Amino acid sequence: MPEEFTHVDEEGDAQMVDVGGKAESQRRAVARGQIRLTESTLAAIDADEVEKGDVLTTARIGAIQAVKHTWETVPMCHQIPITNVEVEFTVGDEAVEIMVAVETVGKTGCEMEALEGVTTGLNVVWDMVKANEKDEDGEYPATAIEDIRVVEKTVDR
Repeated sequence: MPEEFTHVDEEGDAQMVDVGGKAESQRRAVARGQIRLTESTLAAIDADEVEKGDVLTTARIGAIQAVKHTWETVPMCHQIPITNVEVEFTVGDEAVEIMVAVETVGKTGCEMEALEGVTTGLNVVWDMVKANEKDEDGEYPATAIEDIRVVEKTVDR
């Protein structure tokens, strides 16, 4: 265990890390994840035939919104200036994969923003296709959000 925690004060109360003394730098983080879906749901997404509408466009908007609002949902996360967000989807044989890349110029990284974009994007996909994924008991036996991770982090000083 570390001698001193960065997110607590001397009394053990939660606090935000002071990054005021750090130099600004260009930063980029990329995160990925996937949602496993049935073959018929994947085909419907690929053909843009899901009853609720365009799944991937809606999920892209949700991912970008989540990136921009990460500081409001993750305690102790700094509000950072987002300079760019890229969202890409791949519809495969067993899953939809999302990649979210976030760029900023600031004093702290953007990994949490990239992860928030991925998780929200995948949640939006699930919401858009849940009627397709339910079995006769109203359960989701094949549907699973998996393998969410940061795959790249760069800092250009």
